[in-house]
Amino acid sequence: MRSFARPTSRIALLALAAAALSTTLAGCGSGISLDEPIEGPTWRLVQLGDETIAPNSGAQVQFDRSSGRVSGSGGCNRLSGSFTRAGISLKIGQLASTRMACLDPARGANEAQFISALQNTASYSLAGPGRLALLDAGGRTVATFSSAGAR
Repeated sequence: MRSFARPTSRIALLALAAAALSTTLAGCGSGISLDEPIEGPTWRLVQLGDETIAPNSGAQVQFDRSSGRVSGSGGCNRLSGSFTRAGISLKIGQLASTRMACLDPARGANEAQFISALQNTASYSLAGPGRLALLDAGGRTVATFSSAGAR
């Protein structure tokens, strides 16, 4: 005698998988962003390229989704500009900054390198809770940040 339970189970399993796939694909077109946002927290610079940055450097950025603006500090000067983000793609527009001289030449050099890193950003990755890495077009990390609540 032949059992029909097995083919029925396969059909049920296929139907369940099709329903799950359909639900997943429907979510993609719903306008809900499935990626994690970078907007909101203040991101403190902790590493610039391969160089660790002192916690009191003052270099930080914040992304505002509603205005499409990025603002922050390079350590000596305030900076602001526009940004666009789609998925993990991130493009920071031309930045404007104040023109105060840094009393510490090393801080001034870090600020110039920081602004350059921001301008060369092509994408980002969230490297753990409260950790943001900006990447250039070659996928190299140009800057790493920690959110205000993380260490």
